[in-house]
Formats: sequence, structure tokens, C-alpha cells
Amino acid sequence: MDWSGLTGLLRDALPLMLKGAAWTLLLAVASVFFGAILGTLVAITRLAQVAVLSQLAALYVSCMRGTPLLVQLFVIYFGLPSIGIQFDPITAGILGLSLNVGAYLSETIRGAINGVAHGQSNAAYSLGLTKAQTLRYVIGPQALRLAVPSLSNSLISLIKDTSLVSVIAVGELMLATKEVIATTFQPFPLYLAAAGLYWAMSASFETLQKKLETRLNRSYQR
Repeated sequence: MDWSGLTGLLRDALPLMLKGAAWTLLLAVASVFFGAILGTLVAITRLAQVAVLSQLAALYVSCMRGTPLLVQLFVIYFGLPSIGIQFDPITAGILGLSLNVGAYLSETIRGAINGVAHGQSNAAYSLGLTKAQTLRYVIGPQALRLAVPSLSNSLISLIKDTSLVSVIAVGELMLATKEVIATTFQPFPLYLAAAGLYWAMSASFETLQKKLETRLNRSYQR
């Protein structure tokens, strides 16, 4: 293919692919947001060691980490309607990604909380703070600093994992790329362009991660 033909192909394909990239970002950010909430609740539940709840939380983490994300999406989108529970593709995609990443984030958050020196908790209790206040004002900020690299890595990984939701007809970047390929029959340059867009999104979040780490470390050292 000559350069003019390649340029024309990419120019025509770019609007649809950028729209797909926007959906990819929406899916990733929404899933990390809900996954972080879920992961925090699961981590706190397991740390609290409430008999039944902590066991259920551990079972959830084991199931989500021990089964492929693609299978989880199939169960939610294709399996649940058989028992009367049905979601539209976007909701099913966000739900599946959130449940999956929430399990991984719960381990990250639990490890970060355990990574804070126990003396911090003892000092907070001696000042009259409750367990909830200690977690919020003393342990939480320090755990966040420790967890930022892993949390950011989860977001970057999730950007790539969103390609799997194309199997349930969510119009993210990979599905948009496939649609363009179906009409142009030029898979090689278009898949390379899609890879470039995924890399650009991941690199942007890597830059934000480094800035956030620097800011948190500066605040911690004061």
C-alpha cells in the first residue's frame, strides 16, 4: 500500500476509532471507580475478620481471580438472562470489569493497609481516635501512597482488558477497529493504529501516575 493510500485509510478510519477509544476510556475509568469502591469494602471486610463476611469476601476474590474475565462477561451477559436478569451491553461490560478489577484491587488495598506500621494505629488509639477515624485519617492516607503504583497498573491493564467487551457488542476501540476492517479489508495498518491508541492511553495514565506518586511522596516527607 502506498503512503497516500495509507494516509487516506487512517484518516477515514480515525473518527470511528477515536469514538471507540472514548468508550474504552469510559469503561476503564467507570470500572476502576466502582471496582475501587468494591475492593475497599472487600479489603476492610477481610481485615475486620468477621466470620461469615470475611469468608464470603475471600471466596469472591478467589472466584474472580481464578476465572477468565471473558468467561465472567459471558456469564453476566449471556448467562444471567436465563434466570431473568438481563443487562444492556454497556452495563454488563462495566459490571463485569468492575467485579473483576475489584477483586485485584481488594488485595492491593489490603496489602497497602497491612504495609502501614502498626505503631501508627497504636498512636492513633492512644490519642482517642476510633478504629474508623484511625483508618480514615491515619492509615488510609499512608496506605493510599503505598497503593498508587498498583492501582495505576490496574487501570492501565483494564484499558487493555476492555477489548474483551467487544464480544458482547460494546462499541469500544477493538470493536470499532473490527468494523472498519470489515469494510476496508486492511487489518494490518488498522490493528497497528488501534495498538497505537491503546499505547497512547496507557502512556498518558503512566504519566499521571508518576506525577501523583511524586506529589504524595512530597506531602508525606513534609
